[in-house]
Amino acid sequence: MAISTTAVPGQFTLVLHSHLPWLANHGRWPVGEEWLYQSWASSYLPLFDVFERLAADGYTDQVSLGLTPVLAAQLDDPHCTASMYEWLADWQLRATEAAMSRDADRADAGRREYLDAGRALETFETRWRHGGSPLIRGLATSGVVEILGGPLAHPFAPLLDPSLRQFSLTEGRADARARWGVDPAGIWAPECAFAPGMETEYDRAGVRHFMVDGPTLHGDTALGRPVGDADVIAYGRDLQVSYRVWSPKSGYPGHAAYRDFHTYDHGSGLKRFRVTGRGVPGEAKKPYDPSRVDAVIDRHVEDFVGHVRQRLIDESARIGRPALVVAAFDTELFGHWWHEGPVWLERVLRRLPEIGVDVGTLSGATRSGLVGDPVDLPASSWGSGKDWRVWNGPAVRHLVDLNAEVTETALDAVAKLLDRRRGRNRVADQIVRELLLTVSSDWPFMVSKDTAAQYAVSRAHTHAHATREISDAAMRGRDDAAAILAETWSRADSLFPALDARRLHAIGNAEGGIG
Repeated sequence: MAISTTAVPGQFTLVLHSHLPWLANHGRWPVGEEWLYQSWASSYLPLFDVFERLAADGYTDQVSLGLTPVLAAQLDDPHCTASMYEWLADWQLRATEAAMSRDADRADAGRREYLDAGRALETFETRWRHGGSPLIRGLATSGVVEILGGPLAHPFAPLLDPSLRQFSLTEGRADARARWGVDPAGIWAPECAFAPGMETEYDRAGVRHFMVDGPTLHGDTALGRPVGDADVIAYGRDLQVSYRVWSPKSGYPGHAAYRDFHTYDHGSGLKRFRVTGRGVPGEAKKPYDPSRVDAVIDRHVEDFVGHVRQRLIDESARIGRPALVVAAFDTELFGHWWHEGPVWLERVLRRLPEIGVDVGTLSGATRSGLVGDPVDLPASSWGSGKDWRVWNGPAVRHLVDLNAEVTETALDAVAKLLDRRRGRNRVADQIVRELLLTVSSDWPFMVSKDTAAQYAVSRAHTHAHATREISDAAMRGRDDAAAILAETWSRADSLFPALDARRLHAIGNAEGGIG
């Protein structure tokens, strides 16, 4: 059935959350830097190409694009950019070997992947070799995307010490300004986590809007909502629309024709099989056939845009004014998890205006007045149960306790170090850096979801050990040893070079002291 092209009221907004934990220098395979390079090749390269094509064709305000400081640090890191180039070359080499296979299906996959790797290598050589920031700055300047920021190292903010939470947020925004010349009006709070009172902290930090999950707004996401008495707006993810894509039971990526994420060819490491069917074991998967895919993508585009259009009509009628529909996803879904996702996404963004749907950003929604009455928000997240159980439930109580203990140790050491001596203190800086990596929200998430849980626990304890080790040497007056330890750890964990522990100390003093 053809979709009407008559304009409909309101606005559709696509929000993408780009994030990976700090992986550089902490393992390669099966979990570690490989995760970064796969996501870079499969998601960031093609999606940035999509945004640049849209910008070149005159599209503006297409996506609210969240980029976490910890991911941005890796996209700019010299070790990561050099290793990414090597990874792409290795991908092409593996594809070459597969293309020479006597197995016809493996050889076909090898030839396809060889061409894909070659295109990725050319894009990386000509556009990315100096890091991601020049491209991100260009996208922001073109107006095709709105950049959303976030706090340093992606902490689960409601469980964080208040002074560390404020420091992480303000430093994250400063990191965006330094890298991209952008002062993001909005943020994607890690895990969409919220605790009552955080709206005041956002307001004080200059945040004008942030994302929450739909149930946090009791499912009524048709308008942004000012939170409490603060001058900051919460926008909620529309689950009816978002789950058309991101449902493990019925989402588009599970279609039989699409390339399967989980099943590898063990000889080459290439993903050369299609989904085939839900519940089909890996050994029974059929070879991936690109000729089957294009028509399926178009059907899913039409299904999605039709659903968005009808949702805008229905929600606008329900509230008696133009409504907002926000679909929000992890960026890595498109390409990394769902191979065909970037193609689908570009077709959706080009198709929506053709059927009368206005596309805009979260900032655009605010400018257009798609904002309702103030609301008080509950403690919430976008995790299981829409509460905090993924990050503070029984399965991760040991990490909650670890974070509390290490935070107390670090803040006490930083306070004493900076009270003892004025000026920049690199030892204190590295203590804070390791503390932030310890309390990353990724580690309890990976444990609760049993995805590389052993790696996650190891990472949390590694950074906790670094924090304790440097702090202990400093508190015992072993200044030379503390300096050596700080320098040694910084070789692995060198992100956020502008981080200055004195600013954390100032926040703590303003709040009555830290430690």
